Amino acid sequence: MDTLLPQAYLIGLVVLLGGAAVVVARQIWRVRSDEVTLARLERDLAPGEVKGSADAASLYELGSVQLRKRLYSQAADSLTRALQLAIAQEDPPEAVALIENALGFSLAAQTKYKPALKHYRAALKAKPDYPVALNNLAYALEKLQNAEEAASTYRKVLELDSGNRTAQRRLSRLERTLGTTAA
Repeated sequence: MDTLLPQAYLIGLVVLLGGAAVVVARQIWRVRSDEVTLARLERDLAPGEVKGSADAASLYELGSVQLRKRLYSQAADSLTRALQLAIAQEDPPEAVALIENALGFSLAAQTKYKPALKHYRAALKAKPDYPVALNNLAYALEKLQNAEEAASTYRKVLELDSGNRTAQRRLSRLERTLGTTAA
């Protein structure tokens, strides 16, 4: 009985440390993968250089990696270039919507909500049933103190995706706020 407790403690400690090592290793792998992708894409898609690989999809990928790394102004530049190319190449509306939404997100992350609204609305014009863009639009409207329009937009999100927890949570918060201000 005396040896059982220390063994259980050591086994538990090893399992805990092993789990922590796996989590840390996955995070390192993810960051390293983003770094490698970022370096490759920046090298291949350097602004001012004309290369055959500079297409909207590659620029969108570069912008996405920059967003994950929180390089918002660089992401906005990359996504603007991707949008220009996508429009020039007459890419499908779904692709344009993805780029517009990501560009709006990069601007909103820099607290530039009015320009972000323009891009979210353009994304919704390209793809009207795009719940992510609607969610982002509602959030930007909320930040611009337009609570009623934000609540209406969250309701549209829930019409498209009734299980959207972000929209549910933010809408209930807005409704509580609107209910207290109306009283």
